[in-house]
Amino acid sequence: MTRALAVFDFGKTNSKLFVFSHEGELLDERRTKPIWKDYRGRSVLDDAALFDWLQLELAGAASRFDLSGVMISAHGCAFALTRGENELLHPVLDYEQEIPDDVAAVIDPMLPDFSETFTPHLPLGFCFSRHIYWLESKEPETFARVQNIVCYPQFWVWRLTGEAVSEYSYLGAHSQIWAPLKRDFSSLTDKLGWREKFPPIIASGAVVGETTIMTPEGRAVTLAVHNGVHDSNAALAYYRMTGLSGFTLVSTGTWVIIINLDCPLDALDQDRDMIANVTVNGEPAPSLRFMGGREYDRISGEWNKAISRQAVEAVIQRDVFVMPSWAAGGPFPQMQGEIIGGDVEGEERAAAAVLYVLLMTDLSLDLIRSDNTLIVDGGLAKIGLYTAMLGQLRPNQKVVRSSMSEGSATGAAAIAFKALGLAPFKDETTPVAPGNVAGLEDYRNRWREMAEARRAKARTREACHAETSV
Repeated sequence: MTRALAVFDFGKTNSKLFVFSHEGELLDERRTKPIWKDYRGRSVLDDAALFDWLQLELAGAASRFDLSGVMISAHGCAFALTRGENELLHPVLDYEQEIPDDVAAVIDPMLPDFSETFTPHLPLGFCFSRHIYWLESKEPETFARVQNIVCYPQFWVWRLTGEAVSEYSYLGAHSQIWAPLKRDFSSLTDKLGWREKFPPIIASGAVVGETTIMTPEGRAVTLAVHNGVHDSNAALAYYRMTGLSGFTLVSTGTWVIIINLDCPLDALDQDRDMIANVTVNGEPAPSLRFMGGREYDRISGEWNKAISRQAVEAVIQRDVFVMPSWAAGGPFPQMQGEIIGGDVEGEERAAAAVLYVLLMTDLSLDLIRSDNTLIVDGGLAKIGLYTAMLGQLRPNQKVVRSSMSEGSATGAAAIAFKALGLAPFKDETTPVAPGNVAGLEDYRNRWREMAEARRAKARTREACHAETSV
């Protein structure tokens, strides 16, 4: 049988298994949706159900292929509290929930300055330090028993091996836990006495331990377990490992995460959800993100059919605009999304949604000072109209798309293969021909003017409210 690696890519909306041959060929793919349930009034992951799925699919893959190991890629903003090799003290929190006001009143003033962590004060659990403090303050007896705070990819490593480890790219993913320029834990971590609760940092891809799986035929298969990685940073690593440099990555899924290593850190605007992520090598990675995939689904009504150029041009001609924002975070955090200029339904509503995500991407690229090659990866890379219109709006930049579309999983595979001395992946990006959608540039300019004017009003209202609350 073909030697192969199993890669589990745990997203917020979808969880996936990809099986890659040691030559880099994608051999198999399986999917499920994580279940989020109530636990003591908190939304948490049904980790038992997801682990059952993992074991079932891993056993099937071990039956079909000669698996050598397991690698994990996972979405940001999540962690687990563990003790020993198998005791989970509290389920993994859903990051899309706000902490209680009394908890926020204590932790938020303690969050480090932007110049230390390059992470703004974000809502919900987007800085997972807020959620750690939530559990510590509300369940002190449980927290006192915590031996390890493990990040989400490392949670699955722990479930498979019993070994607790940490990793650069996840610690540094807008957590307020990490200080990128110091390459060390932040002052908040020491202030709250958490440093010793984070296990040792091990490079992503390094073999941490082993797990044994029983195949459907009753055969025991022992697999190496590689240390996991933050998903968008895995995608960044993949393109760098294929020899590409001087590019901006537009990694798309539930989130659109834009990373431009050429952007100076002093250009990051904390009021627009601009942050410094951390690469798998521990380097600062200037980034901006907005919940583009989630927003597209909400605006379009979960539209999953093709969108024609004619539908897009009809929306433009009718002067229908989608204003931000339709999810938390992003460059317009003070604003509530709405559609102005008329009602749209069906394909035209989906066209308005794709225009919105396009214009948010275009603006974000300017904010992060992108003037180099654009690599579009993930779900939006499959929408030819989106990539073509991006090329049309940015004529001075080369736009390419990944034919694999699953950059985080492929990047995770590349990282694990590197630890084995293998380098099977080559540059497979393909150039995108710029589109020719009538009126697009003028439509972009008008959308920006309206969006920025609304932002200015929202910020003024916010400032007035803050003054009257003092």
